[in-house]
Amino acid sequence: MNITRPLIAAVVLVFGQTAVAGAADFRSAAEAAVVLYDAPSVKGRKLYIVNRGYPLEVVVLVEGWVKVRDAAGTLSWAETKALDTKRNVLLRTSAPVRQKPADDAPVVFEAQRDLLLEMLEAANAGWVHVKHRDGTAGYLRAADVWGE
Repeated sequence: MNITRPLIAAVVLVFGQTAVAGAADFRSAAEAAVVLYDAPSVKGRKLYIVNRGYPLEVVVLVEGWVKVRDAAGTLSWAETKALDTKRNVLLRTSAPVRQKPADDAPVVFEAQRDLLLEMLEAANAGWVHVKHRDGTAGYLRAADVWGE
């Protein structure tokens, strides 16, 4: 009996489930203006620019380049050196930032759509711990942000 085929199928199944179950990898734009290209080359067509702190989902890593997805779902390429591992989130909609991760917790401030916030702690039980640039911190529903 040849066990090679079942063994390969089992390995693919295990690694495939791990990749699906794993959390998305996000980076933030590290420079004041990060150019996003249509190909992994500075000779590629420049698509648009994102500002410092903008969260981008890592799709593929290639030597010196990262294929990324933005909040609108657009795929593009950025130079690896232009991205930072610091985590930020972008509000998808206006939402209250609360003192504790609970719907009945007091509101610290009202965050407006497209506000960029530093992520202090990743989503836990549906809440993300964030900090405003003025130092005010609190919790947002994970469903209200892009980049977690």
